[in-house]
Amino acid sequence: MNYQLIIFWVARLAAAIIMLQTLYFKFTGQPESIYIFSKLGVEPWGRYGSGVVELIASILILIRSTSWIGAGLGLGVMLGAIVSHLTVLGVEVQNDGGYLFVLALVVAISCLTILFITRHDWMLILNQWRQRTLHS
Repeated sequence: MNYQLIIFWVARLAAAIIMLQTLYFKFTGQPESIYIFSKLGVEPWGRYGSGVVELIASILILIRSTSWIGAGLGLGVMLGAIVSHLTVLGVEVQNDGGYLFVLALVVAISCLTILFITRHDWMLILNQWRQRTLHS
């Protein structure tokens, strides 16, 4: 049994499902989402923008050859969410028991796992880009 492949699929599905599930709340303007993005001072465009980026990241994560790109995007959004929770929102938002914070951590860890497993893919591209830049 190839455990790395199983972990890869679990990480991809976890990150994509969690990000896709939150789109309903962001795109339909649910009160909790409006509260969060208002408190951050970026309502409504921050809500819409993060939703679009999470949608793109989720799609890219589910495609094997682009999963590392989606994981990079997803990790960026989740780091923003985690920092927002730790600095402005608090770990617990509107008595959710820290649920949204934990989801952000799960997605971030899943994205890091994807990036680790696909490190040969993105490092190869990074090295090719670096070689082109050095020879230009």
